[in-house]
Amino acid sequence: MSEVTYADLKFQDSSKIKCTQNFDQVGVKAPPAPSHGWHQRDLALILLCLLLMTGLGVLGSIFHKTSKIETEKFKNLQNLKEELQRNVSLQLTYNMDSFKKIRNLSITLQEMATKLCYELCRKEPEHKCKPCPKEWIWHEDHCYKLFKKYDTWQKSNMTCSAHNASLLKIKSKSVLEFIKSQNIYNYWLGLSPRKTYTKYKNLDEIFISSDWFTRNTNELNDGMFCGYTRNTKYVFYASCTSSKDTVCEKLANPVKIESTLMNEEPDGSM
Repeated sequence: MSEVTYADLKFQDSSKIKCTQNFDQVGVKAPPAPSHGWHQRDLALILLCLLLMTGLGVLGSIFHKTSKIETEKFKNLQNLKEELQRNVSLQLTYNMDSFKKIRNLSITLQEMATKLCYELCRKEPEHKCKPCPKEWIWHEDHCYKLFKKYDTWQKSNMTCSAHNASLLKIKSKSVLEFIKSQNIYNYWLGLSPRKTYTKYKNLDEIFISSDWFTRNTNELNDGMFCGYTRNTKYVFYASCTSSKDTVCEKLANPVKIESTLMNEEPDGSM
């Protein structure tokens, strides 16, 4: 019973081999061989990736070159802009300097023409260059006219208004000296009418006063007092309805430079 025969061993080995083959066939399967279609798809994907990388490289190179060119253009434009701004600034400065020189020259010429015209008018009172109307007295930048007729203060004021002028106002020492030189006596002045009577005021002090006529004087009566010149030292006051002579003033026209060089109007002949 304990003896193992060769036939038994052979039978057992055959059984083991058969079981091993069956396990291989049922339990573990070998992987299938890769198909030919998958190889082509992988190659296509690889080629596509290579093309995309190449395209990106080309686009990056183009972008870099374009960016460099545009940056250079921008720098050139910026330099051109700064140069133009400098040129404009220099031109404006030059123009301003030229304008100042022309203005100063114009002022100088105007002053010279005025002085020349004044000297010409001293010799010929109605010279063409005179900036005042005929029969008006020229002093500095004003024209003056004396009306030898007795009127109330209100009518005298209306007379001046009719000549685009106003009653005389003595508001500077220069005008005061001019009035004294003309010996203007018994003329209404452009002083504000007063409700209280004042006999007189010093002429040298009144020219800086705020009494010079600025108010409405449509209704004047015997109870109002107006100033007038009586001598070269004082301003006296009298009823505004009394009668005095009239002295008017208005701004002189600018002296024309060409008018100081010609005494007569050109006749147009060659």
